[in-house]
Amino acid sequence: MGKYDDIINLPHHTSSKRLPMSMLDRAAQFSPFAALTGYDAAIKETARLTEERIELDENEQEALDVQLQIIREHLKEKPEITVTYFQQDSRKAGGAYLSLTGNVKKIDDYEKCIVMMDKQKIPVENVISVDGEIF
Repeated sequence: MGKYDDIINLPHHTSSKRLPMSMLDRAAQFSPFAALTGYDAAIKETARLTEERIELDENEQEALDVQLQIIREHLKEKPEITVTYFQQDSRKAGGAYLSLTGNVKKIDDYEKCIVMMDKQKIPVENVISVDGEIF
């Protein structure tokens, strides 16, 4: 005779005072515990790549200045250009190169930025290239 033969065929006990636990709550009891909260996010942030800023030489900077002057001369036409610029990363060293295509509203000499029609501002010091049909 086995150790539990006397209780093996008894009906399952259900409490008259408490509702049965839902399957979702029962499963949550066995879900993994994250002892190091935020660790996965820190690993992803460390693995995220950033690029170093490219410094233009004198010839490239001069060519860029000529292109900006051409844009100034054609501001009434609201020329469409594609600007490639560096955006500094807020969390770590380096950043990313972004390209923006749109129509130029003005070149603000006081703030030293290119203002697009959608009111986006691009600092001239971060621009590495400008392309468009007016060049």
